[in-house]
Amino acid sequence: MTAPSRRQFITAAATLGASMAMGIRCLWATESTVRFDFTRPLEGWETVTGKWGIEAVPGASEGKALVQRATNNPFNVIVAPDGPYTDIDVSVRFKPISGSEDASAGIVFRFSEGRYYVVRANALEDNFNLYYYDRGRHQITGARVKAPALGQWHKLRITAEGDRIKGWLNDQLHIDHHDSRFTSGRVGLWTKADSITAFDDLVVGPMGGG
Repeated sequence: MTAPSRRQFITAAATLGASMAMGIRCLWATESTVRFDFTRPLEGWETVTGKWGIEAVPGASEGKALVQRATNNPFNVIVAPDGPYTDIDVSVRFKPISGSEDASAGIVFRFSEGRYYVVRANALEDNFNLYYYDRGRHQITGARVKAPALGQWHKLRITAEGDRIKGWLNDQLHIDHHDSRFTSGRVGLWTKADSITAFDDLVVGPMGGG
């Protein structure tokens, strides 16, 4: 990992330490990796679109999860505190609860000025896709997968190192692609349309774990 990227994570770690005082629940894995378990209020988070809140959800690691319940927006996005980050490793557990048009969950990364990448899975479709958003969503690449079941917990993970982006669904690598349009930004979570989805155990860290 390059020295500038490491400095960014150390700075983010210091800021997140301050955020803990405001009520964010953060459990540290290393000096530069943070875990959100959603047991306390969302101080410092930025809701771009959607109705996001912490609720009791069966199967959540600490009994509670972040749930998105808006059903009338094209996309729903919430952005975590701190950043921007360049090279990054992000994972999250998700549970698609319901949705007739869509039942999706995504990790947003390199979010800046409303532009971002998103890797998403959909319980109603047998695909796993990487998109970029810039005044509209555009697919970059994707893979055929077994659709994640409604009402069950699953895992998403992405890594972004330079222009190389990888995506995993339930610990299976499905995306390995190069794209250089966005180089740094914040991390967030995403749903589409009428998806009601729970998220738990968001872990944000540098490539290589430290």
